[in-house]
Amino acid sequence: MSSENSSDSRPVYDPANISEYFDEYGMREWERLVSTPIDEVSLYLHTHYLKQHIRAGMRVLEIGAGAGRFTQILAELGARILVGDISSGQLALNRQQARQLGFAPAVEDWAQMDISDLSRFAGEEFDSVVAFGGPFSYALDCRDVALGECLRVLKPGGTLLLSVVGLWGTAHANLHSILVLPPATNQRITDSGDLSPRTWPERKTHFMHMFRAVELRGWLENAGLEILAMSTAGSLCLCWQELLPRIRTDPEQWAELLRMELEACASPGCLDMGTHLIAVAKKP
Repeated sequence: MSSENSSDSRPVYDPANISEYFDEYGMREWERLVSTPIDEVSLYLHTHYLKQHIRAGMRVLEIGAGAGRFTQILAELGARILVGDISSGQLALNRQQARQLGFAPAVEDWAQMDISDLSRFAGEEFDSVVAFGGPFSYALDCRDVALGECLRVLKPGGTLLLSVVGLWGTAHANLHSILVLPPATNQRITDSGDLSPRTWPERKTHFMHMFRAVELRGWLENAGLEILAMSTAGSLCLCWQELLPRIRTDPEQWAELLRMELEACASPGCLDMGTHLIAVAKKP
């Protein structure tokens, strides 16, 4: 299931490591999508696809929900939400934010769970599954199992909305730090898409698989899904960090940037240029 070429067949997915990382990450998970104008562009694009595909009354499993940014939006759209996350710390923050900000009535329950094991649920329970922020990337070589579990609990005709970490967009945004790696290490990472103990032995946490756009599309289509939409989560803005704060203070310029990002990010030529890839897929 992993794309990495290696004779070592040991699994690289480590749920305990991911849980520990996000427990420690704490409220930064709530703040990260509004910390900079680039983050706000990403939030806008993710929200656009929620507004396009989530309707009032839908029962939604939000897996990898974190501290609740998207939970709040789902609640505003009228969904009934089952909040799941691998991190008990993030679940506690989600519950806290829901109560403080008033979206708790939309949440059926908060449950600690692993995206690769949704056995607590019967089949075809949910109208939609939302997995924004990268839970499929963190599943690494268990991502096929995770996708199968999400499809099992999704009703026929239901929608899966996901975002994963993008390989070339991450390089686009972080080239200054990537090129300091030894070339052999960097080639292992780009060949496989994996940040793992196999490709980067010195790295101790925050392991993930980074997708190419064509890989993500093929992976979803091979699972029998119909792709309704694909987008990156910000492209035009990534190399303009110094200019963006001024643009953000001008409502007309900011609105125009968001309009252009929405179109550009869904164009095939831009899909690989953002740090995350967004996909909306329909189960037959």
